[in-house]
Amino acid sequence: MMILENEQATLDAGRKLGKLLRAGDKIALRGTLGAGKTTLARGMLEGLGYSEEVPSPTFAIVQPYEPPDTRIPVAHVDLYRIDDPEEIPELGLEEVLVDGAMIVEWPDRMPDGFWNDALNLELEITVEGNRRLTWTAGNAWNNRWPLT
Repeated sequence: MMILENEQATLDAGRKLGKLLRAGDKIALRGTLGAGKTTLARGMLEGLGYSEEVPSPTFAIVQPYEPPDTRIPVAHVDLYRIDDPEEIPELGLEEVLVDGAMIVEWPDRMPDGFWNDALNLELEITVEGNRRLTWTAGNAWNNRWPLT
């Protein structure tokens, strides 16, 4: 568990995590609206070298980022608006993992088996207004997570 005391701490954790990302990585971001999922994703993209504004992918659903703007290709995905799991294959997410990484908000829309080797992060708002970051990590994350 990690306590993120403010938005800056959330961005910093994301930046550190972004520097660790490699092709094939899947990150599932869980938490209620306003818990900081997009802020953490913004930090990850900064850690991958992206220096522009990072919009929430709520309406685009899949927001791709490519070199030279990022160190590796990455898709920032928000499945909040996906009602039918049968729509997911049309998004082409499997192709992203060939040479890139995926950061997914609202990952519960995907089949559970998809997340077996992923880094599953959960953000909760504490009574004090901080963010509590908890996780489970698949074998692909051995020796990379948790952050030190």
